[in-house]
Amino acid sequence: MGKRKSSSRKPAKKIKQTLDTTFTCLFCNHEKLVICTIDKKNLLGELHCKICGQSFQTAIHGLSQPVDIYSDWIDACEDLAEEAEKHGGDADEYSDDDEDEEGGRSRPERIDSDDDEDDL
Repeated sequence: MGKRKSSSRKPAKKIKQTLDTTFTCLFCNHEKLVICTIDKKNLLGELHCKICGQSFQTAIHGLSQPVDIYSDWIDACEDLAEEAEKHGGDADEYSDDDEDEEGGRSRPERIDSDDDEDDL
C-alpha cells in the first residue's frame, strides 16, 4: 500500500512594494506634504507643497511614477543652486527683496473711520 500524501503548503504571497506619492518638501522640510500628480494625457507631471506652496512641473513619459517627478525636482533645485554659485553665490537676483527696498511694494496704511459720528 502507498503512503498517504501530506498536504503541501501554499506559496507565500509576495508583498507588492508601492512607491510613495507624498514626499518631504525641500524648502520647508515638512514630511509627506508634497503631493505628486501625473497627467498622462498631456504627459505632464506636477508636484505641489501644501505648506509653502512650492510647485514644479516636468515632462513625463508613459512609465513615469511620482518618485520620478520628485527626483526631477531635486535635480532642478541642485542645478539652480550650482548656477547661483557660479554667479558669485549671490542669490539676491532670484529674490523679490529688491522691490521692497525701492518702495515698489509696501503695506497699505490703515484708514481710520470718522470718529465724529460716534460723538453724537
